[in-house]
Amino acid sequence: MFENLNEKLERSFKLLKGQGKITEINIAETLKEVRRALLDADVNFKIAKTFTENVKTIALGQDVLNAVKPGQMMVKIVHDELAKLMGGTFVDINLKGSPTVILIAGLQGSGKTTFSGKLAKMLKSKKGRHPMLVAGDVYRPAAIEQLKILGEQVGVPVYTEEGNMNPVKIAQSAIREAKMKGYDVVIVDTAGRLAIDQQMMNEISAVKDAINPHEILFVVDAMTGQDAVNTAKEFNDRLNFDGVVLTKLDGDTRGGAALSIRSVVEKPIKFVGTGEKLEALDNFHPERMADRILGMGDIVSLVEKAQEQFDSEEARRLQKKLAKNQFNFDDFLKQIQQIKKMGNLKDLASMIPGMGKVMKNIDIDDDAFKHIEAIIKSMTPLERENPSVLNGSRRKRVADGSGTNIQEVNRLIKQFDETSKMMRMVSQGKNLNRMMGNMRTR
Repeated sequence: MFENLNEKLERSFKLLKGQGKITEINIAETLKEVRRALLDADVNFKIAKTFTENVKTIALGQDVLNAVKPGQMMVKIVHDELAKLMGGTFVDINLKGSPTVILIAGLQGSGKTTFSGKLAKMLKSKKGRHPMLVAGDVYRPAAIEQLKILGEQVGVPVYTEEGNMNPVKIAQSAIREAKMKGYDVVIVDTAGRLAIDQQMMNEISAVKDAINPHEILFVVDAMTGQDAVNTAKEFNDRLNFDGVVLTKLDGDTRGGAALSIRSVVEKPIKFVGTGEKLEALDNFHPERMADRILGMGDIVSLVEKAQEQFDSEEARRLQKKLAKNQFNFDDFLKQIQQIKKMGNLKDLASMIPGMGKVMKNIDIDDDAFKHIEAIIKSMTPLERENPSVLNGSRRKRVADGSGTNIQEVNRLIKQFDETSKMMRMVSQGKNLNRMMGNMRTR
């Protein structure tokens, strides 16, 4: 995501390297490259032109401090303008109403049904809500089955009416059912088409008028670039939706939709889908996205993801075990499983400043931990609890049982020992402070 744009913007900033100050002459070539980078990312031409004109106006009006180089100043200006282009500030979903009614719209194949399941999971696990999903796509039986499966996976009921081909009546009945059974959010999945047509627009408008939703979210595939922006405009003209959801942002997308859509429809991007897993849904923060586009990482989002998986009771238990030097392979396995829940590993790594470029040509499989898990699960309960008993013959048996080799088993045991030592030091404040003190005196 945004890798090509990041590279080209970096090249444009290098044109100012060695310059003493920003002038109209030396900024011209830089801005030409910035505009080219945006166009290559499939950003609308008028938006790219306006963007670079705004950057130029701000840059020429800046008094560059001696401590700040022109290139650094340009990065800061472009960062702020990118954030502004994408909306400036985070806008949350509207959850007013009893129940809150959320209408999901978009073309077929944009990821509406999957997003509905992800949103239900997010509202249930992070907001403590009790959502109900509504199967309003009456034309595609697979969509109803898919929603049922998603509902089962996230533990959320799915309202369906077999044989009823009237999405308006289905949505109205679902809201009545939600009120009776105490569900506080109703998420209505609707039908889409492969392209915009009058019948679809009339139908979804009728659903909107009948149920008067508190929130209308337009779901669009980010990989479709400018087509996504054009489709969003047509839907907004008809529905006046409240926010945009960009799906498949983890794919080979150039980023043009994310950068253009806010300017065209003047509605905030509220969510981004970053993978196929049901946890792979993030709130959209323009400033954080600008950070990532410019290769600055996104530590705040990384910490938030870690906190979502943080179990304070488990942390206390682990700290006691570390203090007594009782950390074992069962604990190690639990830590791996928590990391996996945080999301796509390559995406997580790219949130660390400077790591995006390093990770560019490295493929990290989501199953990167599978060999480690296989090795640990091939150990006996005694071996997992007391790693010190793993002698040569036991290691050979574990290697055979996990489909790996003795070298991989030895390497894991060595990594486990090093991790145990590091975690023990972190858990003992005195040792950590002493270590940091030694580093400062070197």
